[in-house]
Amino acid sequence: MNRLFLSRLWLDGLTAGLLLLGFAYWWLGNVVHEVAGTAMFLLLIAHNIFNRRWWGGIPKTRREPRSLFNVGVTFALLGAMLALLVTSVLISNALSPFLPPWGGFTARQIHTLAAYWVLLIVAIHLGLRWPMLMGVARNLFGIRAPSALRTLALRVVALAIALHGVWSCTVLGLGGKLSMQMTLDWWNFEESVAGFFAHCAAIAGLVMVVTYYGLKLVQRAQPSTSRTTSAAKRPQSAAQG
Repeated sequence: MNRLFLSRLWLDGLTAGLLLLGFAYWWLGNVVHEVAGTAMFLLLIAHNIFNRRWWGGIPKTRREPRSLFNVGVTFALLGAMLALLVTSVLISNALSPFLPPWGGFTARQIHTLAAYWVLLIVAIHLGLRWPMLMGVARNLFGIRAPSALRTLALRVVALAIALHGVWSCTVLGLGGKLSMQMTLDWWNFEESVAGFFAHCAAIAGLVMVVTYYGLKLVQRAQPSTSRTTSAAKRPQSAAQG
């Protein structure tokens, strides 16, 4: 397997890790939070440079649900990331001596809102690429032959992660954070640090599972729809003949 491709995957994984790390502001403190956020955005710039051909190929995107959905998700992620970046600059303690006092309570709320939406959209982004990631894993572990038992085990694991993700949404109050509702219910890092990251990862896992299997259902429905359309057209053609 191409080493450059693997290196890019490791960098993308590091970017996702820094995103998760950024949610633990009250555990890390402001300095580590800002350093992690800066590193994440630098890696995102590198990611987009590596994938610049994809951006150039957008006008040629096939007009099919999966491709159009992928483009829409990518643009949604771009918008959320830009909101995260702008609010990061506005509320940055490191940049505050050089900037007017624009960052306030509202900017911090928008920053938190954008961060949680980025988490969900990144998970959708990964869910769209899950077949490719599984292919990479098979190559790395030298798996060649299919296995019904292995497939069943992976599906059970995916179901367990999804169920944990549903629970994690309630524990972290995800609905309120995605709608910018004011809340004093913050995670107590003095009790558990690993638990917080486990809940965040489970939420991402839930969204990835829903994205992956949701698209599989859509793709399975497409051929039957096409056959139904073709069958409906044949009698019309015969009548016209």
